[in-house]
Amino acid sequence: MPSVQHSEASLPSSFDAHHPPEKKYIDDCVHCGFCLPACPTYVLWGNEMDSPRGRIYMIKKASEGEAPLDNRFRQHMDNCLGCMACMSACPSGVLYNKLIEPTRAQIERNTRRSLSDRLFRKMLFATFPYPERLRVLALPLMIYQRFRINALINWFGIWRLLPRRLVALNALLPKLENVFEKLPATVHPRGAPRRRVGMLSGCIQQVFFLRVNAATARVLAAEGCEVVIPPEQGCCGALMLHSGLETDAIEFAKKLIAVFEKANVDTVVINSAGCGSTMKEYGHLLRHDPVWADRAVSFSAKCKDISEFLCELEPQALRNPLECRVAYHDACHLQHAQGVRDQPRRLLKAIPGLDVAEIPEAHLCCGSAGIYNLLEPETAQDLGDRKVSHLVSTHSQAVVSANPGCLLQLMSGAHRQGIGTMPAFHLVEVVDASIRGISAADLLKGDAASSLQTN
Repeated sequence: MPSVQHSEASLPSSFDAHHPPEKKYIDDCVHCGFCLPACPTYVLWGNEMDSPRGRIYMIKKASEGEAPLDNRFRQHMDNCLGCMACMSACPSGVLYNKLIEPTRAQIERNTRRSLSDRLFRKMLFATFPYPERLRVLALPLMIYQRFRINALINWFGIWRLLPRRLVALNALLPKLENVFEKLPATVHPRGAPRRRVGMLSGCIQQVFFLRVNAATARVLAAEGCEVVIPPEQGCCGALMLHSGLETDAIEFAKKLIAVFEKANVDTVVINSAGCGSTMKEYGHLLRHDPVWADRAVSFSAKCKDISEFLCELEPQALRNPLECRVAYHDACHLQHAQGVRDQPRRLLKAIPGLDVAEIPEAHLCCGSAGIYNLLEPETAQDLGDRKVSHLVSTHSQAVVSANPGCLLQLMSGAHRQGIGTMPAFHLVEVVDASIRGISAADLLKGDAASSLQTN
């Protein structure tokens, strides 16, 4: 009896049946290589399997049953920062985000990580998406900073004995202040109301970067917007979605949609690039849910980055001069995932006296990438050092970005390289300082952020 010959098409997929990477997105890649110089890990290592087309090839082979979801496969996917620079570079329009995200979800469901990896990830996801838990955690951390315990640990050389991930977590810890304060549920506009907008307060953002949220609310109010900040809002799900925790991301998305539906706003304004890129993709995330699919599409259509929104409004608030030179750093999930690149520059260049410098290799990720700099600290530090060296070459007095995580990564890199602390500001903080008439000197020494008043 002749043996049965199995075709490639008959081989079972290595992925399970729940939302595997779709063939139509896999087949869009023609393996031309335009993505290679845009990919941070390929630039660092020159390894084909750590490039977008290499990962897509592995995803294709896994979907055809020719590559197992083993440790090697998982490591190449873990190495990806998810910066989406390949999407900007790709002439074929490959939607890489719709490949890497479902692949990571498959990995989390179908592979088993080491005990230390599982525990560290559980610690992050048990705290970061929950503001009240972060506030509880912030209390001992404030004591840690206030009494300079870090300096004592350094003196004894204890950090050299600890896991790199904990060392990275310590290096990225921002200065903690006002962590128990909250913004009001509504901020009234200056003058006649022009728009009614909702504002995402975020999870980590509302605890560790309250000054950015306060500046956002002030700028929106100065431009005639009634700003609604629902106190019951929570995490948008970005951290989970980018890490393969699809079910958790979906639940957070549904809760956020419901909150802002109740708020009845024209636009949902976002000041964190990673959050914005995820919220704009809720329609895809919930596409198979008959109850939520249309609601998600409607919600996503209302979502705009703060720079997008301000550029659509005819400015009414006077911009006062800021005589200083700043370097603008593109957040990956703003320029690549959302395609927002010109608007931040337009806002900064509209400020009299402000000299805006471009950073070489602006397309390349700084290594922050959500929680990538905690999960893959060595790679993140290499990218951070590379970005900081380019930043120094601009001879700027401060760095400006549209994502708080990027700012922490750059400040950490500057400290690590021993070049001192370069002031780092969110884009909206600079616009706010100009509207309020804060001098460049006061902005650079941090006095502009001292007030959390929203009016």
